[in-house]
Amino acid sequence: MTEEHPTATIGQRIQHLRHERGLTQRALAEPAYTAAYVSTLEAGRAKPSDAALRHIAERLGVTYDELTTGRPAQLAAELKLALADAQGVLATGDIGDAARRFTDVLNRAEQADLTDIRPAAHLGLGECALEAGRLADAARHFETAEAQLADQPLPRRAAAVRGRAVTHLLAGELRYACYLLESTIDQLNATGLHDPDALLLLYSAVIGPYMDMGAHARAAQAAELALALAPGATDPALVAHLHRSVARTLIAEGRTAEADASLAKAQELYQHLRLACDLAKCHWMRGYVHAQAGDLTGAERELRTARQMLATRQAELFTHQVDVELADVLRRLGRHRDAEHLLTALLDRTGPDLGAVHAAGAHRLLGLLAEEQEGTGTAEEHYVRALSLLERAGAAGDLADLCRLLGDLYRRTGRTELALDVYRTGLGHRAAPGTTTLGPAPAAPPYPAGRAGGSVHR
Repeated sequence: MTEEHPTATIGQRIQHLRHERGLTQRALAEPAYTAAYVSTLEAGRAKPSDAALRHIAERLGVTYDELTTGRPAQLAAELKLALADAQGVLATGDIGDAARRFTDVLNRAEQADLTDIRPAAHLGLGECALEAGRLADAARHFETAEAQLADQPLPRRAAAVRGRAVTHLLAGELRYACYLLESTIDQLNATGLHDPDALLLLYSAVIGPYMDMGAHARAAQAAELALALAPGATDPALVAHLHRSVARTLIAEGRTAEADASLAKAQELYQHLRLACDLAKCHWMRGYVHAQAGDLTGAERELRTARQMLATRQAELFTHQVDVELADVLRRLGRHRDAEHLLTALLDRTGPDLGAVHAAGAHRLLGLLAEEQEGTGTAEEHYVRALSLLERAGAAGDLADLCRLLGDLYRRTGRTELALDVYRTGLGHRAAPGTTTLGPAPAAPPYPAGRAGGSVHR
């Protein structure tokens, strides 16, 4: 018997489909059943057997599942195609259009109770919200996706965990972002669920918060482990993300030529995959590489390309981040007014909880600009604001540098005791380079025998 399906609902569905097809109860029932039996089913007074439902479905020209659930036979396949289309629009087109497509898929999947479609739609909506800078919405969608996948193997939940971690990272909650990624990596390894794609996604994602926290040794270790996983990955986009993440560790070590080569690999893959936002981030990072190498003209060109691509997609938060890098290049080129205008406009558009590390970077640069124009009081104000943002975020590497700048300002203005206090604070953040407050780093994954990992060190 089909007790899991409400009898009255099935009866109404049988009656509706029968009327649509112009069949009498007798025509639907014969030769196996009677018109009276069909009448009792349609009235909801009897529970149909599986055999009866299969007979009726065949007479009505629908599948058994369509009759018992009310879902069109091809709906799941249709929604999977719609998901793929939405993901394609997110990669190459307008974020708002992609969000509308994901929302339509989600609504239809909820109406039809297609539980395997809903998490993917929430993941897509989370990515749309991330790019648009709506961090609260992004967190809600990623948390919902993870909850809907709670009974699935952990590798299937990796994308939702990564999304949640990135949301916390962009909100300035670096330590919690690390915790989410590290604990999931350890759980994956401990349970023996060796899924190269899931592990590669998580190891690549954890490099960013490590770098922002000043944990460069741990970031380099994660990069090496990710490189070792790359040969077993099935998703080329993950490999591209890896090359971009590894470039960050190489830049920190001053190996700009190797970082640029790693970014070139990522850029080639992104162009092939038509991933516009990720391609823009490659231009962004290559701009930073050029700036580190002293090629300020090349840096400005790459950063403006990245900014235009991101602004076209209305990827607001990432555009703000590029603005900070571009303003620094403009300052170094001596175009102080342009840099100050860019930074002031950025801070007018953001709040303290939206991209705290980059808001702090904007205040730091405004402080440097003020000092270069002999505005000591204004410079101090910006440095103090930046320090507050970085302390809350736990961005140790940036904190140490900012403490040096603020301490130097206090010393030059005769406030020696204040300078010493700030220098001590900075030294405290540099006391344990390459570590975090989170305990041991995640364990290495159990690589298959004979697999040799790459290395970012030589």
